[in-house]
Amino acid sequence: MDNIYIEYDFIITPKEPATEILIAELGNIGFESFVETDGGVTAYIQKEDWSEHILESIFIIQSEEFTINHSVKEVAQTNWNAEWEKNFSPIQVDDLVSIRAPFHQNPNLKYDIVIEPKMSFGTGHHETTHMMVQHLLHLELTDKKVLDMGCGTGILAIFSELKGAKPIDAIDIDNWCYLNSLENVARNNCKHISVYEGDSSLLNQKKYDVIIANINRNILLMDMEIYTNCLHNNGVLLLSGFYKEDIPIIDKEVSKFNLKLESHIKRNNWVALKYNKE
Repeated sequence: MDNIYIEYDFIITPKEPATEILIAELGNIGFESFVETDGGVTAYIQKEDWSEHILESIFIIQSEEFTINHSVKEVAQTNWNAEWEKNFSPIQVDDLVSIRAPFHQNPNLKYDIVIEPKMSFGTGHHETTHMMVQHLLHLELTDKKVLDMGCGTGILAIFSELKGAKPIDAIDIDNWCYLNSLENVARNNCKHISVYEGDSSLLNQKKYDVIIANINRNILLMDMEIYTNCLHNNGVLLLSGFYKEDIPIIDKEVSKFNLKLESHIKRNNWVALKYNKE
């Protein structure tokens, strides 16, 4: 017998950053899959895990900064792959990197990454992932040991291997992201990526030449000392997942650990920072 799902169609104004926050909050209370739409996001939860009052704990819906309306209906089990196929369009970064699903045609750019995103964060469509790819494009990664912290779909770890990095650790606390990263690593025939489920506690005694951390601001601030302790001298730290207005607080924390801001990229008010460890 097919599972019954409850579908919520959210209309969000303005869409960002409310859509990303809403998806994170819904994921924490049992929603299983999300499809971004022109107006916001459609979210699904199994009926057996649902209650009429399930949204009462969602902070972003109560925020006066955004207007979030929704409709609800009951649906039979959804073909998630078909939903992604309808909504996931291929992208290109600087005419050098293509990020696409298996059903998209290969545009034959220098780097080609095939991602089956499911519900994991990191398809390249979000500004932060796009900017991190841009930073990595300009780094010499041959034989560099790389950490992709908060790896999502594994896209940045995969791109690092395409650029010659090895070995690479990819870590995410979310089980779905962990499983999705394993699938995408295999799909792209990567041989030097180890995927782990967990948090920064897995980094004890490890050292890297390049650390990529595309996570929310508060986690970055909390774990900054751990990241910097894991970075070799002359290593590179790439940070994203926050806004232009957050740069001073991020920079103040990073500068405590003898790292210097070398460059930044801005895209629709999101930023990605590149630090060097002196």
